Amino acid sequence: MASIKLGQRPKTFKPIVVTFPMPEGGDGTIEITYQYRTRSEFGELIDAIYKEAGQTPRAEGEEFSMKDLMEKTRDKNADYLHKCIAAWNLDVDLSLESLRQLADELPAAASAIMDKYRSAALEGRLGN
Repeated sequence: MASIKLGQRPKTFKPIVVTFPMPEGGDGTIEITYQYRTRSEFGELIDAIYKEAGQTPRAEGEEFSMKDLMEKTRDKNADYLHKCIAAWNLDVDLSLESLRQLADELPAAASAIMDKYRSAALEGRLGN
């Protein structure tokens, strides 16, 4: 049984394997080491992301573009992941650009990684 000591927070969560559906079928996996955040810090992160997203409204008369929406979503997801992930086991360096590529090519992976992080920050566990 682990000894509980308040005020001695970890820098990261222990690595966890995140599983997600691949576009061609089957499952893909990535081992992720997440940055540790308290519930309050996680809330602060989400507040900042929503605030930032609200600062770039569509100009009046600007036509809706699904491509633009998908690119903005990809970029926001990559930025979020960049703030949450400390390391991964892919053969490409962890960077904002590689996370953009992941979010664009494997959106289910990005979503699964974000879901696992949310669970860890809010529920205090990663699970399997």
